[in-house]
Amino acid sequence: MASDTTEVKASARYIRMSPYKVRRVLDQIRGRSYREALIILEFMPYRACDPILKVLRSAVANAEHNAGLNPAELKITQAYADQGPVLKRFQPRAQGRAYQIRKPTCHITVAVATDAALAAES
Repeated sequence: MASDTTEVKASARYIRMSPYKVRRVLDQIRGRSYREALIILEFMPYRACDPILKVLRSAVANAEHNAGLNPAELKITQAYADQGPVLKRFQPRAQGRAYQIRKPTCHITVAVATDAALAAES
């Protein structure tokens, strides 16, 4: 069946969070099953878990509705955070100085595929 080899993606763009902090969480769920990833994201204490959870659920919904895949069989094949544009702000300091504040953004991408598709590729 052709849909077994499909890899389905979802992404969230312009998330107001540092890509370094998001990657720390993505490294924990990459390569795991959908159920394991849900449990891990639910109990990790990081703020980055909320947007990642949203993207993961979106990827699984895309796989279920667009490709007809079973959510119980899905594994996370790719999970990465690219850097987005940086918002630059200034903080006034003493004696007329101004310190620059950089507010980073990131683009989160998660791809899922079935176990059968992963076995066929290798």
